Amino acid sequence: MPTPKFTLPALLVGLLLAICPLSAQDTDASEWLHELSFGTEGLYFPANAEGVTINGDAIELRSLADGKKVTIIKPGLQLVRSGEGLALYHLSDELGTDPNRLRRIPLWLSILPPLVAIGLALIFKEVIISLFAGVWVGAFIAGGLRFEGFLGIIKSLLEAVETYVIRALNDGGHLSIIVFSLLIGGMVAIISRNGGMAGVVKRLTKYATTPKSAQFITWVLGVGIFFDDYANTLIVGNTMRSVTDKFRISREKLAYVVDSTAAPVASIAFITTWIGAELGYIGDGIKNVEALADQTPYAIFIESLKYSFYPVLTLAFILMLILNKKDYGPMLKAERRARDTGAVKATNADKAVVEEQEDLSPLEGAPLRARNAIIPVVTVIIMTILGLLTTGFASAYGDLATPPASDGWGAIWNAMEGGFFTKLGEIVGAADSYVALLWASISGVVVAIILSVGQRIMNVGQSMGTMTSGFKAMFSAVMILTLAWALAITTEELHTADFLVELLGSSVNPYLLPPIIFVLAALVSFSTGSSWSTMAILYPIAIPLTWAVASQSGWDLASSNGLIYNVISIVLAASVLGDHCSPISDTTILSSLASDCNHIDHVRTQMPYALTVGAVAITCGTLSSALGGGWLVCGLLMLAGLGVLYGVVMGLGEVVE
Repeated sequence: MPTPKFTLPALLVGLLLAICPLSAQDTDASEWLHELSFGTEGLYFPANAEGVTINGDAIELRSLADGKKVTIIKPGLQLVRSGEGLALYHLSDELGTDPNRLRRIPLWLSILPPLVAIGLALIFKEVIISLFAGVWVGAFIAGGLRFEGFLGIIKSLLEAVETYVIRALNDGGHLSIIVFSLLIGGMVAIISRNGGMAGVVKRLTKYATTPKSAQFITWVLGVGIFFDDYANTLIVGNTMRSVTDKFRISREKLAYVVDSTAAPVASIAFITTWIGAELGYIGDGIKNVEALADQTPYAIFIESLKYSFYPVLTLAFILMLILNKKDYGPMLKAERRARDTGAVKATNADKAVVEEQEDLSPLEGAPLRARNAIIPVVTVIIMTILGLLTTGFASAYGDLATPPASDGWGAIWNAMEGGFFTKLGEIVGAADSYVALLWASISGVVVAIILSVGQRIMNVGQSMGTMTSGFKAMFSAVMILTLAWALAITTEELHTADFLVELLGSSVNPYLLPPIIFVLAALVSFSTGSSWSTMAILYPIAIPLTWAVASQSGWDLASSNGLIYNVISIVLAASVLGDHCSPISDTTILSSLASDCNHIDHVRTQMPYALTVGAVAITCGTLSSALGGGWLVCGLLMLAGLGVLYGVVMGLGEVVE
């Protein structure tokens, strides 16, 4: 077993572990929440209990003769809230009225599963067992902390697979991502063996003549494929890997460029697969804000873009590093290792695994034709866009108050209200991105096979065998994704996000809301590994909270709306930041996979860069509200942020030749 190395990420995890026990007492203004009991008629409350919700649903309490109140509950975890009070209980599914069936779970324990997974992964650099350990711990806590001797531990081990892994797979969206990833892996294998990828490398070599230009082309592709972060990651990572290897660019740097261009550009572009989820979450958040009742979620999203400091600064920061040929921290060591020794991947215990990977070099005698790779990749891009438009128009047609007689695209477009970008945003927002990605991936595979067989580079049997080899190369990532999703289910069941939200409280100065919500969103995203779930959790809370705090502080309508726009952008930006830093994030995992980089090495080298930009972004976001907001103020702050980051690159960075 290697000696643990306590790097910056490990210290951050340790800090979180140190903070959590300090908040071991549930955030609770009602002491009676700690004294609930279970009996023949259900869950008993004291006589003064009122305004009670269980798992977010308001319940009615029935009064008893002895003054107590009671309600019927189902077995499982119950998050009980009354006013500012909050407590987590578990009711076992055993028969009978044994009072021991009900057990209170300290809410701070909900943070343990992701911390266990993240901590073990960062310390021992082994992801799969670390994720499974987190799921196991989560299953044990969610089971009511019932040791029951050795049997309780074994039972939670079995439930980790029986309940959480199966639930992670029993999800249409998750299965779509798995199939999409497998098919993209199969396509990449085919275009590698038929010489197409080598042809692309040969073609790009004309433009990528130095490590600097190779990284720049990677950045351009990452920004160019803006419509979906999954497609962006897999296409750019797999396409540019051979090019960057030729110039001794470390896999860690490739994974960083791929990962840190995918989500930032997809999160703020007008037409992406993110837009539907973002608009839905924003719509949920503005329901109870009267000042925004006359605005559409899309218009609010556009207004919030001026505060998008982290995504824009991240894209610019990468470009600064590339153009100045500088790096610092762990990335500097990785880049110098690659340049000096030619080892683009760190030499470690994974060497044996690497040696067992499938051979995807071109077949002997295969022509190195770039079009054999470009055509399938372009097919994936076109079919993704076509799938988004097809499913989007179909969904928009069903949502029209007075649908036209024809369901043709032109008729639907004319029946919609708003300008060009508003209509296009609504269509893409209503699209089924999973269907679009499936259409794209299967089309790419079919086109790659037709090109290979049609030119007699491979026969049908060889093509199918190569595709299967591509599936095998993706299997490790599929396992990691599945366990990451399973861990996310445990954090959802244990109400980890509720604990983090309650930890910070809500009685704050309006000017402090942006930095507080930024930190909170980053923590939730880091702990759950999902920027989308973070937005889903925080938008309905943060938007009305911001409006209430600003109104109570006497802010006028324009200033209150500006603060809301800032908070909306901050939740999005911090979600992406936490996602970049989290070892259990699906997009971080896919970036490691597409770049063929050790996953923990990718996280370890990317985190200092993400935190650097995050620190500048949170400062700009805080100052923007203090200075009155607006496009001019935000523009000047963006320029100032760029200047600070340039100073960091020039001051801390060292040239890598």
